[in-house]
Amino acid sequence: MEVARLAQGCGPGMPAGTNTIFFIEHKLKPKHKKATYLRIVTSETPHKEEMKRVRWTVGGDRIQYDGDLATPTANLTTVKCHINSVISTPGAQYGTIDIKNFYLGTPMQVYEYMRVPLSVIPQAIIDHYNLEAIAQDGQVMVEIQRGMYGLPQSGILANTQLQQHLSKSGYTQVKHTHGLFRHKTRNISFTLVVDDFGVKYSNRADLDHLNQALQTKYTTTSDFTGTLYCGLTLKWNYQLRYVDISMPGYIEKALQRFKLPSPYKQQHSPHAHINPKYGARVQFTAPPDTSPRLSPKETTTIQEVIGTLLYYARAVDLTLHVALGTLGSVQTKPTTNTALDIDRLLRYVASHPDATIRYHASDMVLYIHSDASYLSETEARSRAGGYFFLANKTSPPAAPTPPINGAIHVYSTIIKNVLSSAAEAELAALFLNAKEAVAIRTTLSELGHPQPSTPIQTDNKCAAGIANDTVKQKRSKAIDMRFYWIRDRVKQDQFLVHWQPGSENLGDYFTKHFGPAHHQKVRPTYLVTEINKRASFQRTISEGLLIHPPHNSALCGISTHDLKSQMQQQSPV
Repeated sequence: MEVARLAQGCGPGMPAGTNTIFFIEHKLKPKHKKATYLRIVTSETPHKEEMKRVRWTVGGDRIQYDGDLATPTANLTTVKCHINSVISTPGAQYGTIDIKNFYLGTPMQVYEYMRVPLSVIPQAIIDHYNLEAIAQDGQVMVEIQRGMYGLPQSGILANTQLQQHLSKSGYTQVKHTHGLFRHKTRNISFTLVVDDFGVKYSNRADLDHLNQALQTKYTTTSDFTGTLYCGLTLKWNYQLRYVDISMPGYIEKALQRFKLPSPYKQQHSPHAHINPKYGARVQFTAPPDTSPRLSPKETTTIQEVIGTLLYYARAVDLTLHVALGTLGSVQTKPTTNTALDIDRLLRYVASHPDATIRYHASDMVLYIHSDASYLSETEARSRAGGYFFLANKTSPPAAPTPPINGAIHVYSTIIKNVLSSAAEAELAALFLNAKEAVAIRTTLSELGHPQPSTPIQTDNKCAAGIANDTVKQKRSKAIDMRFYWIRDRVKQDQFLVHWQPGSENLGDYFTKHFGPAHHQKVRPTYLVTEINKRASFQRTISEGLLIHPPHNSALCGISTHDLKSQMQQQSPV
């Protein structure tokens, strides 16, 4: 089926193909072109028509292409901002559209070539195309005339063709945010990730207009309920105005892939924890790891685990960021201690699978909690962390702190520079988080949500004073000059840096290696658990976000009538 789809079809099951590849004689390949190799990839996609698929892909590392290969596509933060915009806009809904055989419909001006062993080609295809007559040394030559999986230029060629087609119907990409499109006159926008569309619409006719515009050139499948996008499962509650994002089954498949021994011991911390020495004048960093190095095969497995969990962490389970950051810094030279840390991490995700983030409707104003930990990493390095969320506008903007919403972005990184003080580390965190926020502010504005000065909360008064230019420079002159960028942006009213106690700073969690008890305590703060579902519903009622009572008589174990009665009996805070 796959070979017939790529070629010109075969038999009644696939009478016509996509004309992506053509079988040719070896001598017809131009001498200046280098033939690459075939890669066969299998995948399971339960949500698609073909749930199990075997794909022919190209060995892209041997393709020489001189053109631009960068494909503009929406990142996860853009997708999350867009999802928040849907739930925060009264009357808006979400739908998804997927283009079938997206790459295979893109013509190429310069053809590529690939050798394919006869042994991997079904006999029906060999007979239909008489391949034995043109085979040489047990291989046939394939001329690739259209975009194909694995070709480095496939993405940009297909994206360019798609944008040109969409522009004819009034859909254009916004100026600064990759993968975000709006219509010139219609109230509709969408994010584009390769061939997947996540669409915000208020009128069903607008969604039909986009779908029909695509179908004039492509074959599409649509889901007007918007329950699955980019591997994310979306559960929309338009009545209570919130949406839950999760990736059910992702961890289960990862554990099967990496063969976590069963039964395993429950683990409630994603990383090792060293108790601080209270009362000590100096806290020393951990000594260098001198345990034996792992083999190249074991190193590859370590890197695969980190890569697999990194998308999951960025998408839903933000509690993994610190552990993955530390492991990522040593993944090129892992040791037996690294392997033990990987085992701990796998047992942690096995003990806490299916993480869920909840986004409530808001005024779409960006807030940031910034924090740093001084000398908390090896080689005398420090770590910066930030929690980015969207909430209602407050007056004044810095206080009181609005109700916490699900994170649209989490920043957790080891600062490359060796810093001289805790104040410098905190100022570095303000600088790094503000840099991340610049692009997010632009994205929100292009979504139709212009931003006031973005409040950034820090728990270090010295760093806040330097950012606001309210402290005198003495010893602070030694601080890295690049960090003073934040002071200039504060003067331009892009940011509003303010101090709040460390106990109220959500960025603190992403800067340190905490013990299991702390992880269990704060997990309901960042993710949806059974503990905080009731509080979430109470917040929805108290903020007046409920559009109309739900059809069911009870939600989260308590009826709407009883909940309102209880809230009326409570004294205001």
